[in-house]
Amino acid sequence: MNSLNFRFKRPSAHKMLVKASLIGLLAMSLVACNGDGGDDLDSFIKNAANTMHPKIKPLPEVKPYLALQYNADGKLTDPFRARKASNNNSVLQPNMNRPREPMEAYPLESVKYVGQLSKVKLTYALLLTPDNGVQQVKIGNYVGQNYGMVTKITDSEVELKEIVQDDLSGDWIERVSNLPLQE
Repeated sequence: MNSLNFRFKRPSAHKMLVKASLIGLLAMSLVACNGDGGDDLDSFIKNAANTMHPKIKPLPEVKPYLALQYNADGKLTDPFRARKASNNNSVLQPNMNRPREPMEAYPLESVKYVGQLSKVKLTYALLLTPDNGVQQVKIGNYVGQNYGMVTKITDSEVELKEIVQDDLSGDWIERVSNLPLQE
């Protein structure tokens, strides 16, 4: 087998002398840049703390808090109380003296119309309550918390006539609501 011999060349003295002189020139140029004479920037930084005075405005005077009464003049209504009818002579008013029916305990939005039953000449709507109970109602029964009376039962919906209080005038007004069939 043939053995491999590697030979390393020694750098010549001339190349070493050039490298040494370049390093020396670089070192001398860096030392020359570090003069003690300084420039305007150095003198400004040294004297800046002596010549500048910060201008801080004084804090504003704190005024005492004055609590005001919500309805001092009595013109505003309390937003946290239920409004009462201002017009008691209105023709349309719910019958407050009648006994409440079981389906009036649930808000109309939480009741679902799920089916219909017919017996002889009577038609009943099957309503699903929020507690998963099924109740039968017929025309004339009350459903919901707005005095809603069932006026019509069809295959597709239950129609109600509700009596609600108008927010602005306080008068009682009728509105028609319906419960569509849920499949």
